[in-house]
Amino acid sequence: MRYGTVDVLRGVTFHANRGEVLALLGPNGAGKTTTIEILEGFRMRSAGEVSVLGTDPAAGDEAWRARIGVVLQSWRDHSKWRVRELLQHLGTYYEPYGKPWNVDQLVAAVGLTEHAHKKASQLSGGQRRRLDVAIGIVGRPELLFLDEPTAGFDPHARREFHDLVHRLSDLDDTTILLTTHDLDEAEKLADRILVLAGGTIIADGSADALSRRMATEAEVRWSRDGDLFVHSTSDATGFVRQLFAQYGQEIADLEVRRASLEDTYLALVRDFEAGDQEAAARSFEKRNR
Repeated sequence: MRYGTVDVLRGVTFHANRGEVLALLGPNGAGKTTTIEILEGFRMRSAGEVSVLGTDPAAGDEAWRARIGVVLQSWRDHSKWRVRELLQHLGTYYEPYGKPWNVDQLVAAVGLTEHAHKKASQLSGGQRRRLDVAIGIVGRPELLFLDEPTAGFDPHARREFHDLVHRLSDLDDTTILLTTHDLDEAEKLADRILVLAGGTIIADGSADALSRRMATEAEVRWSRDGDLFVHSTSDATGFVRQLFAQYGQEIADLEVRRASLEDTYLALVRDFEAGDQEAAARSFEKRNR
């Protein structure tokens, strides 16, 4: 994708399986928004091929659009509508193409039952965000785009939203593409992580697979005779084996902490921004040969 003489996206290639949850991560300016807008059909690409649900988004018709859902990062329209009335009205647009959510079930699914008769303008920030999610899934989409979906959520609302995402992917077989700066959320929700930097995908894999492919060390913690010990090692399994061979049942409170997604993400982006693009992308390239 090119703006003038500047390549914003270069050779971005990936696929999503049915019912899979993907998280697209990357620093500001990496090209995440441009990528999503091209997939949604809101922005024309300058080159390359794109297929979303078997259709080029640039040529998608209303029937195709009824198969996707979009939850924008911020949406402040419809402030005078009442929650239930708005969702019921929006659902009618999907009826010619499928079976939208039952409005009461949808309101309950996003935790707005007590607020169903309130105007959108009367909702708190977190409640308004729940309404955004409901609007995005009212048509029971096959593919759902979520942009910072839990911004403004309290911990309880965040937990309920995570349960909803798992329900959509596991029970309804909805494919979900998530963009977020909350790496802990991405690690909990996503089956696969895509890291975009400099307009290029530099990593693709599960959070665990990505952390294992990085050269970061694991931290081993244990206690012996009441004393606590901590050791960093690149071979946690081998170290623990030696530990038990030496001390046996004297070892207690054993814990192995591997690199988190945050550690992995920061290492990948740091290598890329430092100019070591080959190091950042090497494991991704090997995986896709």
